[in-house]
Amino acid sequence: MSLFLLTPLITDRFLLPYLYLFQYWQDVKMFYTVIETGFGIEIEKMMNQSIFQAFAIIILLASCQPQSEKVSPTLEAISESVYASGIVKSKNQYQVYAASNGLIQDILVKEGDLVKKGDPIMKLVNDPSRLAASNSKLAAEFASIEANTDKLKELKVAIDLAASKLKNDSLLAIRQRKLWSQKIGTQVELEQRELAYQNSITNYEVAQIRYNDLNRQLVYNSQQSQNNLKISTSLANDFIIKSDTDGKVYKVLKEKGEFVNTLNPVAIIGDANAFYVELTVDEYDIARIQEGQRVLITMDSYKGELFEAKIRQVEPLMNEQSRSFTINADFIKRPTLLYPNLSLEANIIINAKEQVMTIPRNYLIGDSLVLLSSGEKKKVITGLMDYQKAEIVSGLNEGDVLILPQP
Repeated sequence: MSLFLLTPLITDRFLLPYLYLFQYWQDVKMFYTVIETGFGIEIEKMMNQSIFQAFAIIILLASCQPQSEKVSPTLEAISESVYASGIVKSKNQYQVYAASNGLIQDILVKEGDLVKKGDPIMKLVNDPSRLAASNSKLAAEFASIEANTDKLKELKVAIDLAASKLKNDSLLAIRQRKLWSQKIGTQVELEQRELAYQNSITNYEVAQIRYNDLNRQLVYNSQQSQNNLKISTSLANDFIIKSDTDGKVYKVLKEKGEFVNTLNPVAIIGDANAFYVELTVDEYDIARIQEGQRVLITMDSYKGELFEAKIRQVEPLMNEQSRSFTINADFIKRPTLLYPNLSLEANIIINAKEQVMTIPRNYLIGDSLVLLSSGEKKKVITGLMDYQKAEIVSGLNEGDVLILPQP
């Protein structure tokens, strides 16, 4: 009986080519069996052996043939999100800079220490500035009003003397005028008394002017020297680096004896317990990001755990080098122990739906077609998509069976 009679019973389309091959070998066997010579008998034996081997190969190939993966739509939740990478940062975290150049004379804190605003962190030394502050202090002491009271007293005495002489010359001039009115004395004596009186007036006024000028000069010099002292003291205080906020010293970047300047940071300080997330989002996705959106976070430091945050700020200026934006988010659910600069990955939830029809995303053909188990391609309308699933808005029923498209 020909094996072609069995072909209708073979439902697997992958076995049919091998069945035809097997039938061919059967036909060849029938041809050689009609030969009655000994040579034909030997050939028949060889053909029987070849047919058995061919049939074994057919079965092996059929068993190795890949089967199409099938799936049906399911009802479940789906969300659309934007990927972002980022780090953990301490609130109020900042880099500490020196206000002046100098050598580090002493480091007053260590990493992990808690500090208050205004606490000294490092002490620098700079001999020229120290000497300038000392000179300013000496100049302020020398120019003070208290140090120059003797000069003022001297001019005060001169004023008193000029006032006494003015009073005396005034009396003499008045007396000489009375005598002259009585025709006593000479015109020369009267003129001399008048001249002496006028000189006394002038001397008195000059003495007052000198006193006032000296007093103003001393006050000016004293204030100027005090201001110079304040400047020098302020510069001297710049050689003591202080904390600008309450927090924890997370990193000391310099060592004792190193030279520091105003361009390079010397330490990193931030809040001891409050942390937030700094995310980096590509410019392609930034238009979909808004304040208040949920952020799902995973961290290498906490494998298998999921944390949550909410976007607080979208910084408006793009980083031109990376073509990305910085997003700040506050933790809603956070690990118990955190450190600044821990790396993380995040998904910013753009949209989410509950109990919608979904299929694996790789079952889509061009985002609009699927392959049914019957071999028919069917058009569908998709909705939300994530990295693994796609929402089917219309075009499929829950009982439909889909086949994974072959690449």
